[in-house]
Amino acid sequence: MNGEERRNQIFQILSGSSQPVSGAALAKQFQVSRQVIVQDIALLRANGAEIFSASRGYLIPKEKRAASRILKVFHTDAETEEELNLVVDSGGKVQDVFIYHKAYGVVRADMNIRSRQDIQNFMKDIRSGKSSLLKNVTAGYHYHTILAEDEQTLDLIQEKFRERGLLAKLQDYEPVNFWEKTVKTELAEDNR
Repeated sequence: MNGEERRNQIFQILSGSSQPVSGAALAKQFQVSRQVIVQDIALLRANGAEIFSASRGYLIPKEKRAASRILKVFHTDAETEEELNLVVDSGGKVQDVFIYHKAYGVVRADMNIRSRQDIQNFMKDIRSGKSSLLKNVTAGYHYHTILAEDEQTLDLIQEKFRERGLLAKLQDYEPVNFWEKTVKTELAEDNR
């Protein structure tokens, strides 16, 4: 068996498994060293395969990866519910909210809002006084990572934010790369 055939079989094994498959198990199955498996995984990734390294081996995610975009926004507290509704009504998900604070750096919180019910639950917690909106730490300026099935949906959401006047301009002191992980980052620059 040549390397290409082995890599195709490794890909098939990982695609069919719901659990991580260890490099040692793959090495034993194909009668090669663990280092050969590491190289095979690297080549598969270089050719576009989405393979994650987990603590117990390699795994191909079963869910389709969503398109994502980071939008910098500005609005009042009263406009929060409208902002979130614009995203979910257009087919998106609000993955998180974060701010860039000049002293603290990036402060981030997961939201995972994908429906109007999620929005109602979130707004109920805010209105109860348990906490205040993170955006208030930076005078209303904040960011959201928005997920959607495709770029067209993200374009639609961004356009609705632009029409509503919710987009904010990125300032020179703000870092463009907020995380080291690879995320498609498209910061909206508009009239604020």
